[in-house]
Amino acid sequence: MNTKVTARHFELTDEIKSLAEENFASLQRFYENIVSCHLILDVERHRKLAELQIEVYGQTLKSTEETDEMYASIESVFDKARAQLIKYKGKLKHKDPRRISGFRSEASKPKTDEDSVDF
Repeated sequence: MNTKVTARHFELTDEIKSLAEENFASLQRFYENIVSCHLILDVERHRKLAELQIEVYGQTLKSTEETDEMYASIESVFDKARAQLIKYKGKLKHKDPRRISGFRSEASKPKTDEDSVDF
């Protein structure tokens, strides 16, 4: 799973980054075929906004949360994402699992061409 944390309008601290990494790891318990996760943290005056985008087989799950504290926003957005993953996993029971695992291996490959990279 590829993970990325983006901070807008503030400096990303090690504590916030480690909290995000722990929560990324916990998402794997609910659904193991996650391709990538992108956490976007934003501060606007007194608003602390957290947005999480999870790429899975065939679609992107998005969840947002806004509170007065950044840590609370992060925890809430991951709680919403866990609920979305559980619901999504329930819907996948009617699809072909071989196609889903094939999509994960193809989507996790780098998108650069080996011939175009200079060493």
